Amino acid sequence: MKIGVLALQGAFREHIEALRGLGVDAVEVRLPEQIEGLDGLIIPGGESTTIGKLAVKYGVAEAIRRYVEAGNPVYGTCAGMIMLSKDVGMDQPLFGLMDIKVERNAFGRQLDSFETDLDIPALGDKPFHGVFIRAPKIEEVGGGVEVLARLDDGTPVAAREGEMIVTAFHPELTDDLRFHRYFLSVIASRSPTT
Repeated sequence: MKIGVLALQGAFREHIEALRGLGVDAVEVRLPEQIEGLDGLIIPGGESTTIGKLAVKYGVAEAIRRYVEAGNPVYGTCAGMIMLSKDVGMDQPLFGLMDIKVERNAFGRQLDSFETDLDIPALGDKPFHGVFIRAPKIEEVGGGVEVLARLDDGTPVAAREGEMIVTAFHPELTDDLRFHRYFLSVIASRSPTT
């Protein structure tokens, strides 16, 4: 299995380390041709406006759209969730693939970052420790979107639509690799060669 991690800006190294810890061939993606032949793609956290502008500049934005529209699995964390959403209520470059509306920096500034345990049935009974850093939140979900996790107040913070997964938090900043395993299971379930 070969997984690409968009490496224009943000926490791409942490995702690569997590994937390699699971024995997966993980590669940095910066150019359109580097997407070819991947079994899955991760869009990391970082600064969504910067990621979007660089993705357009290097021609990788359209390549990602084609890749995901062809049914290939993608996982977006934090800024990656923003990039995959169809609506963020403001004008910025987006991949615009997942039927969700997202609010950027929904919980406040850097000082308002927080950590909390989340119940995520798709990952089993043990709570998952979510790290939220200037995190977005999901404001609306379309009919084909499954909410995977919510905060105690009901706010959706993880979702899945087909082969697309998003989290408002950063699993790559913890030692818990269950979300990465979950993404790999989505890939494996659609590919008889893995």
